[in-house]
Amino acid sequence: MAVLAGAHEVEFAAVRDASGLTDSLVSKQATALEAAGYLTIRKGHVGRRSRTWLSLTPAGRVALRRHVAALRRIIELAHDKAPTER
Repeated sequence: MAVLAGAHEVEFAAVRDASGLTDSLVSKQATALEAAGYLTIRKGHVGRRSRTWLSLTPAGRVALRRHVAALRRIIELAHDKAPTER
């Protein structure tokens, strides 16, 4: 989802390459995120080659922002509880 956050729509191969995941894993995650209402999958053709594009839905953008905020809170808590150095 982070790969998609900065764009309106991203081609499947670019998501795969940026994330370092396999085609299979990106496909499975995309399908699950689509089922959750966080992602839109659009299929089409460029010339004779089929292509797939992924984009975050408004609900997906909200979910990502909330997730990042939660991670930031966790990091803050970890820093607050870290032992002080001498």
